[in-house]
Amino acid sequence: MGFNVCFLVFLIRLLLLPVTFGSNMEQTTIVIDGEHRIAEIDENFVCATLDWWPPEKCNYDQCPWGYASLINLNLSSPLLAKAIQAFKTLRIRLGGSLQDQVIYDVGDLKTPCSPFKKTDDGLFGFSKGCLYMDRWNELNRFFNSTGAIVTFGLNALYGRDKLSGNSWGGDWDHINTQDFMNYTVSMGYAIDSWEFGNELSGSGIDASVSVELYGKDLIVLKDVIKNVYKNSQTKPLLLAPGGFYDEKWYSELLRLSGPGVLDVMTHHIYNLGPGNDPQLENRILDPKYLSGISGKFKNVDQTIQEHGPWAAAWVGEAGGASNSGGRQVSETFINSFWYLDQLGMSSMHNTKVYCRQALVGGFYGLLEKETFVPNPDYYSALLWHRLMGKGVLGVQTNASEYLRTYVHCSKGTAGITILLINLSKQTTFTVGVSNGVKVILQAEPMKRKSFLETIKSKVSWVGNKASDGYLNREEYHLSPKDGNLRSKIMLLNGIPLEPTITGDIPKLEPIRHGVKSPVYINPLSISFIVLPTFDAPACS
Repeated sequence: MGFNVCFLVFLIRLLLLPVTFGSNMEQTTIVIDGEHRIAEIDENFVCATLDWWPPEKCNYDQCPWGYASLINLNLSSPLLAKAIQAFKTLRIRLGGSLQDQVIYDVGDLKTPCSPFKKTDDGLFGFSKGCLYMDRWNELNRFFNSTGAIVTFGLNALYGRDKLSGNSWGGDWDHINTQDFMNYTVSMGYAIDSWEFGNELSGSGIDASVSVELYGKDLIVLKDVIKNVYKNSQTKPLLLAPGGFYDEKWYSELLRLSGPGVLDVMTHHIYNLGPGNDPQLENRILDPKYLSGISGKFKNVDQTIQEHGPWAAAWVGEAGGASNSGGRQVSETFINSFWYLDQLGMSSMHNTKVYCRQALVGGFYGLLEKETFVPNPDYYSALLWHRLMGKGVLGVQTNASEYLRTYVHCSKGTAGITILLINLSKQTTFTVGVSNGVKVILQAEPMKRKSFLETIKSKVSWVGNKASDGYLNREEYHLSPKDGNLRSKIMLLNGIPLEPTITGDIPKLEPIRHGVKSPVYINPLSISFIVLPTFDAPACS
């Protein structure tokens, strides 16, 4: 196609953005406190998990894991590598339900090291499994080449005995872990953090360990880490318990392990219910339901402040829908309403890191398990990672509850970035912005512009300055292809996000508008708005 035809196609796409006529209109002004940070997240807040599940892992007569496990994942896929490299530094947590049955094939083992097998008498229906050091070497070469920041989940049941019910007792045998750590250090592999156990806290999931034993074990593990890393320049963090939050159990763990032992308290969230629940879609679009989990983030933060202020809070695993996710929901556009809302909500309560289950595997994988083609939530994660900085700002709004609003200092640039999530099926919001003293951005009533005015406003972003002389702001409007909420194709400013012909992750290009014009957000869409001129002393 010639330049003029290409430009015309591009222009038509732009004209479709971001205003939808024929829907209800609601004007609102959000008031942002740029003077104070209400919370702060880690530079690498976005995290994704890799799990241990073999292909035989099934739920609801579906087996959606394939070869997505740490043991069998195809590490030679160029698209998998490029998907991680697009983050420059993606935090990856290695762990999951079977981690407390993994034996490390190093040192003097008391039991044979064999692959996972289906069995009726094992945890989650599987036997103990083996991490061979050849595979560990392959994984570390891959992580090193892609810039991944690695958290490894350790086996906290090794050496213990099964008691009544799902409880386990006896002393944890730390020797296999110590041998594994020594090997890891001797090979020069960089592990950012070691996590102890998976879903063993409180009443546990299929297995549990008392808080008294757990606290004692953490002290032992901290000493092991200190000894193994005594000659290393970097010291990895110690994370635990990687379970579902139980206020009494979590508080007691901090008290029993004592100051300075636990660096991070991790907890898991699957607040949408089981993956086969027919109400999944309704829950994702229900603002009251989404807000119901905010108390969990607040309580974890409060527990740490009261009982262990030396520790930080991470969401160590969150897949939305449990048991491998919801088919035709978790891997489609609609899931980004839940996912981005969780990132925004958790960050307001001092959650430092949020690990998404999973990078690959199940229905909730950010990438398709066979092809590694990104699902919509991958692009949501990548935009958050690139745009939302560490500083979290307070925001007040008089909008209906269907407009979710989160504000951070911009990442790597001046000003702020606003995340707007419109859960309404029929309301377009016109959004103004105020700093509490003056209106920075007017939420003027929408009026139909002439065709020429519309073209002028849409293309005024070309170049460095908008046509009215103000600096530009950047807008990233996310919507589903063909308006289908269960589409696996996400549109960014009307353009489908798909890997390029050369197998690269597409560039995520914004549209630009004069910084003082109102923001429009269509029904059932998501927008990131970057305001470079918003004066926020808290972001300096």
